[in-house]
Amino acid sequence: MDSAIERVVIVGGGTAGWLTAARLASSPRAVAGRLSVTLIEAPDIPTIGVGEGTWPTMRATLTAIGIGEGEFLSACDASFKQGSRFDGWVTGAAGDRYLHPFTSPPAAPVEELLAAWRAGAADQPFAAAMTAQAHVCDLDLAPRQRAMPDYQGAVNYAYHLDAGKFAALLASHAVRRLGVRHVSDHVVAVARDGAGGIASVATRRNGDIEGDLFIDCSGHASLLMGGHLGVEWIDRGDTLFNDRALAAQVPVAPGSPVASQTVSTAHEAGWIWDIGLPGRRGIGCVYASRFMDDDAAEATLRAHIARVLPDAPEVPARRLSFPTGHRARFWEGNCIAIGLSAGFIEPLEASAIVMIELSLGALIDNFPASRAAMEIHAGRFNELFRYRWDRIVEFLKLHYVLSRRDEPYWRAQRDAAHVPPRLAEMLRLWRDQPPSAWDFPRVDEIFSAASHQYILYGMGYPVPPGLVPGERAAALLAENRRRARSLAAALPGNRDYLDAPRPGIDAVAAR
Repeated sequence: MDSAIERVVIVGGGTAGWLTAARLASSPRAVAGRLSVTLIEAPDIPTIGVGEGTWPTMRATLTAIGIGEGEFLSACDASFKQGSRFDGWVTGAAGDRYLHPFTSPPAAPVEELLAAWRAGAADQPFAAAMTAQAHVCDLDLAPRQRAMPDYQGAVNYAYHLDAGKFAALLASHAVRRLGVRHVSDHVVAVARDGAGGIASVATRRNGDIEGDLFIDCSGHASLLMGGHLGVEWIDRGDTLFNDRALAAQVPVAPGSPVASQTVSTAHEAGWIWDIGLPGRRGIGCVYASRFMDDDAAEATLRAHIARVLPDAPEVPARRLSFPTGHRARFWEGNCIAIGLSAGFIEPLEASAIVMIELSLGALIDNFPASRAAMEIHAGRFNELFRYRWDRIVEFLKLHYVLSRRDEPYWRAQRDAAHVPPRLAEMLRLWRDQPPSAWDFPRVDEIFSAASHQYILYGMGYPVPPGLVPGERAAALLAENRRRARSLAAALPGNRDYLDAPRPGIDAVAAR
């Protein structure tokens, strides 16, 4: 079949579906009138709402689809995210914390930077020595001043957001400004075409909806990729044990500080996320059901909330169970899985939304002109995203393998039987040389060598022996200290930035 790909049908809404619709509808092909986008969304399926953290890639995504930064912040009750802080992951003792910031170390050989850190700044945590952003985060400062153009900052940044409000903003924007057709209905059947792909989906009230390319954004249900096409699910629970979460939304007092990073606090059988938004904090307990029962998890969550917000009212917690893994293939025939239908790994390091963005970038940059070349595109897409899922699993596992906590859960995490072979190999290599681009050679690596350096040396992994400090590296670390002082004097606090009135924008968001 060599028919042109002109009609895209997306099954499922939420962040994955509406972000897909907005990106495709704002692509050059759609703007030129050569692509239509239809999104079918069941009217009674709630947004999962756990993925409240993004990566800095979101700034380029919002720019591409035409949403201004002020509108986004107001509509989504959003705040700035400049990295992730990990409390209690190494030993669980008081003061056990490290930061994975969004700003890379200085542009110098990492061997020289490590040597300079050990020689002249060993009293500082690795992240604090490598970037001024650590000091900005310590002070709960915004990454930008209001006078800066949209999506520009003094340091690299992303966002925390209300996932439900984000999906609503994307839906409104996609329909009103980008011309996406929205069908509020249930998909009840799928019809195959002569090539083994999908010809159309049948809806309960709107009949058959035909398409040339179908995108499965139906979440864990995976109506098309798993349910209809039967693509195998690959379980990764043997490596990453967590399979449940309790999520609570805790109101905060007006004027209270808004943190600059996601805070992930380890507990005896998992970890707790704490995400600060202007009006509330999203706090959730992630745990492995084979090491902690539901009642103990709720007690752990309640104790944490009482410790960090002692005056907070008691709020309900939503219980979530999730499979850990991904599809064997993500593009099958003329169907692509994006979002939870493609896979899900615990929300440590906020990989969920960035994987949606990366999937859309790969699709739009390599959009199939016709069915004739689709098999080639599918093969490349599948190879790339299997690589990316493997790297995510390894990166998250790194946080557990390096822990020295002594509870059964943490000892099991370090068991060699549960460590991916490539990660074990890399850890042996990194005894002799630090992580580098040689270890992560792909374009748009989701977690770069710098990210691995922040985890390794933040958690106390040995610096390779025999490194010699250079004058340039020492000067760059000294410049970081000066820049930290300068940024502390120049940047507003997160709360001050987010609470300041935005003429025109807040009124639009309120409507």
